[in-house]
Amino acid sequence: MPERTATVASSVGLHARPASLFAQAAAKTGVTVTLTSAAGKTVNAASILGVLSLGIGHGETVTLSAEGDGADAALDELAGVLATDLDQQ
Repeated sequence: MPERTATVASSVGLHARPASLFAQAAAKTGVTVTLTSAAGKTVNAASILGVLSLGIGHGETVTLSAEGDGADAALDELAGVLATDLDQQ
């Protein structure tokens, strides 16, 4: 299963608007993507409640993994989303 690590660039971390934008992007990929916090908790990346439950802050490193056709492209896209300050969009 392909994986990527990414550092969360949003100044408030993955809370409220950034978490929503990230979860929407994950859902649009068409593959099953999981998000794992540095503490080791894993959730479905397309679930806004799951993403919020991780309490990921600015500058934290997370791991993304995916299965299925297009997994590598989806992970590259989502890592790019996390590397963007979504508060500024």
